[in-house]
Amino acid sequence: MISLTKVSKSLQRHPFHLVDPSPWPFVASLSTFFCAIGVVMYMHAYQGAALVLVNSFSLLFLTMFLWWRDVTREATFEGHHTGIVQKGLRYGVFLFIVSEILFFFAFFWAFFHSSLSPAIEIGSIWPPKGLHVLDPWQIPFLNTLILLLSGCTVTWCHHAIVSNCRTQAIISLIFTIVLASIFTSFQIFEYNTADFRLSDGIYGSTFYMATGFHGFHVFVGTLFLFVCLIRIFKYQLTQQHHFGFEAAAWYWHFVDVVWLFLFVAIYWWGGC
Repeated sequence: MISLTKVSKSLQRHPFHLVDPSPWPFVASLSTFFCAIGVVMYMHAYQGAALVLVNSFSLLFLTMFLWWRDVTREATFEGHHTGIVQKGLRYGVFLFIVSEILFFFAFFWAFFHSSLSPAIEIGSIWPPKGLHVLDPWQIPFLNTLILLLSGCTVTWCHHAIVSNCRTQAIISLIFTIVLASIFTSFQIFEYNTADFRLSDGIYGSTFYMATGFHGFHVFVGTLFLFVCLIRIFKYQLTQQHHFGFEAAAWYWHFVDVVWLFLFVAIYWWGGC
């Protein structure tokens, strides 16, 4: 006997996708909440903070994987992502990027609030006296070139997908992922060689919070692009249906632009 759910879906006469009930929004919210709690506990040196932080981050990444797996199945195998659904998803990604802009705006606000009017406690100068800041024309400038080049290669990949040039799309996306990995490696090396830490006053706090969260976004964007590479290998991204890659490309261009502001404001202007 055919279930009522299958009958209702077969009689659907509109192009919209009525999603099935999913536990992932609740689990993602819960894991994000405990991530924030774990970060605060870790910064205040609470016992067991690292365990809370690692477990909550692991649960968050697992939720991301399972949730995006379901969305990929809906798009690729169930055919739910019609033109109108894709348009709605584009609006959603756009609003998500706007929220990310506001997220980084808070860190820039904190940085300029402290640098334009330095407090007496740090000598009324910026950078604070006694801190050896990083040279912007060494690793930061090299990372800028690497990230800008990765923006070019991801655009190349987009044009290759639209033009149905599968080989070029694979090659350009591999280049993008390699460049992203090099960027992350250089940033880790930069953190290890820096003479100041997160606990070194307002400069260390604003520097590592802004650049560190950007590095985390680069890591997430790299995973996003890697999944798109796997989907290209499996012939899941076509000329007409490749919104997953479009979302990853938009996110990656956002990461590029944020880094340019970080380089100019924090590394160059803020380090003079």
